[in-house]
Amino acid sequence: MSIVETYDAVSMTLTDNAAKKVEILIVEEGNPNLNLRVYVTGGGCSGFQYGFSFDEKIADEDTVVSNKGAKLLVDSLSIQYLVGSKIDYTEGLQGSRFIVENPMAITTCGCGMSFSI
Repeated sequence: MSIVETYDAVSMTLTDNAAKKVEILIVEEGNPNLNLRVYVTGGGCSGFQYGFSFDEKIADEDTVVSNKGAKLLVDSLSIQYLVGSKIDYTEGLQGSRFIVENPMAITTCGCGMSFSI
């Protein structure tokens, strides 16, 4: 039996705008089994770095955050750095991208893709 831990929107949020973009990208890929994965790795200008990918598999230790049918996956190591975060999607002068608004980040770099706690 698989145990998937699911957090409510208070712990982590996938905005409506991000959920809509995830659904658009899934339709474009033609694979309804895809989910957006956000993860944290070492590196970047500020110490840690955010990463995004699409993944078909939900691991037993993944946290799943859902909104409007879209699923956001977070691995068990990354969740400790992302609790309370809001994942959004933006289009602007810096291009189109998913962004993380992380209340635990003490400093971030100019592009917003790296942070320190």
